[in-house]
Amino acid sequence: MTMAMPNEFDPELPVIDAIRSGDRFAFGELVRRHDQWVRGVIYGVLGDHDRVDDAASEAWAAAWRRIGELRDITRWRPWLYRIARNAAIDAGRDLTRRRRREPQRELDMVTMDTVSAERMGDRTPDGAVSGSEQHGEVLSAIEELPALYREPFVLRHLNGWSYAEISDAMRIPVDTVETRLVRARRKLRDSLKHMLG
Repeated sequence: MTMAMPNEFDPELPVIDAIRSGDRFAFGELVRRHDQWVRGVIYGVLGDHDRVDDAASEAWAAAWRRIGELRDITRWRPWLYRIARNAAIDAGRDLTRRRRREPQRELDMVTMDTVSAERMGDRTPDGAVSGSEQHGEVLSAIEELPALYREPFVLRHLNGWSYAEISDAMRIPVDTVETRLVRARRKLRDSLKHMLG
């Protein structure tokens, strides 16, 4: 069972140290540099890209409020990962509560073609519609992965994290990360067979 070790030569350490001293500019820099992967973590947990913005805002607000709880600055990435993950879980609970309280509404059936055409205006070539359809299918397949596999898949393939970084943040052995990624890829291949040929 191999666990990742934190990188003690992390270039973010001075930024984290400045944030702990109350430097809002340094915090803004951290957000700018790492917002993409925080959003990836949230998307990996929620599996719903429409809810990522709100949950990311909550995660960053919580990070600012809770920076004093970070005892070992070399562990800032797993600490921020857990904050983002908890924000996603909370957003999922809020959605579940709202669905229970609100009557079910009939949803408009809008095809991906229509959405793409509206975004691109009259300039939409057939290829762009086809590409956005494929993109939509891939996103749907990722969203349908069980969270157990979706979370490490998003961290690895959308955020570019190493196996060791995923292991450290999720507090699971590297071997488990590898296994979950293999299973995620297999499930995606099965879901997207028609696209892969």
